[in-house]
Amino acid sequence: MKKFIISVLGKDRPGIIAAVTKVLFQKDFNIEDVSQTILQNQFSGIFITEGPDDATPTGVREALENDTSSLRLHFHVGELAADDVTWTTCDCEPFVITTRGPDRKGLVASVTALLAAHNVNVTQLQAAFRGGDDPDRNIMIYEVDIPLDVDRQKLREDLRDKGRELDLQISIQHKDIFQAINRI
Repeated sequence: MKKFIISVLGKDRPGIIAAVTKVLFQKDFNIEDVSQTILQNQFSGIFITEGPDDATPTGVREALENDTSSLRLHFHVGELAADDVTWTTCDCEPFVITTRGPDRKGLVASVTALLAAHNVNVTQLQAAFRGGDDPDRNIMIYEVDIPLDVDRQKLREDLRDKGRELDLQISIQHKDIFQAINRI
């Protein structure tokens, strides 16, 4: 069996996941991981699948395009080499970093550059910029893995300084604490 990564983009509507997964099932694919979201009115999905040895990225893409043509979706399909699918782990702890403040160009680039400089890996990012200068309508939530050997005090100081520079309120919490505080 071969592994594939399949990305799906298109205008959101009911039935996209049903249509895509039906094609994959009919082609004897097993879905191993899925991440899907809607940004404004656009559907975005990424599937990691395992399929028959004779499957090709072109063949998979063409089958998806043909069998979902009424949905007007865009597909990208790539084969994953064996070394692309090995799980890597670090001695890390999960944290959540949230920012609130006026919208402006470069916010995500600035925050992620700081995180990269500290060797912090962003594992999930949600950002919604809906209110111009209304800070309550401009929120970014970064789920990150922070290596145990990172100087957390220095990271906090750098985040605080970046917040001042960008007029953002930035908070960082261990993911377990964030989830406990924000539980419904």
